[in-house]
Amino acid sequence: MIKLLLVEDDVNLSYMIRGSLEDMVGGYEVITAHNGKDGIALWKKHKPDVIIADIEMPEMNGFEMVEKIRAIDGDTLILFASGRISPKDVSAGYKLGANNYVKKPFVPEELDHHIKALLNLKNCFRARNKSQIQKIGIYSFDAINGTLKDAGGERIPLTSTESKILELLVMNRGETIKREDILEQLWDVEGKDYFASRRFDTFITVLRKKLNDPSVKIETVRGVGVRLNE
Repeated sequence: MIKLLLVEDDVNLSYMIRGSLEDMVGGYEVITAHNGKDGIALWKKHKPDVIIADIEMPEMNGFEMVEKIRAIDGDTLILFASGRISPKDVSAGYKLGANNYVKKPFVPEELDHHIKALLNLKNCFRARNKSQIQKIGIYSFDAINGTLKDAGGERIPLTSTESKILELLVMNRGETIKREDILEQLWDVEGKDYFASRRFDTFITVLRKKLNDPSVKIETVRGVGVRLNE
């Protein structure tokens, strides 16, 4: 069953697409939101396989929503479905991290083919890279299994949270990740939550000690967030 988040402000169209995918095409569980703000809340709650997003929506448009999601989630497949198909709009969508762009109107079978093709490509990529190890200075980090090893092959224990934080840093190597985005991703709290923020600082301190290599730095960008530099 493919879990799909449909973010579409046209309630009637949303209902039609949901019914078509669940009842006519089959194999889908469709969750619906009608603006970008609700879309982000449902993405956090349900962790869908695929997000289908309109662009022009109230409260928060599709571009803004996808930008916030992609700040901490580079894995979930995202398709823009819109009547806005100018080269400028399409280019903007891909720059924000969309995997595909579907022109409205479309038939359910067309959308299904786009989704299945992207999922197959993603699964093939994962199969080829299942054992891929990320190098961090003298260390080898296996995000899939949550393990960190030094140059001599000695295993350095990581907790689940430490591994998740390090994975986010590695995925965005050299780029600053906003503190509030990390807190929302890990603990589903707002970035101004004092206790979660202090817990996060503690995890960063521990990771700095475990990554005992002068060439590796987890840098705090005051008032913004953190980044991994080498």
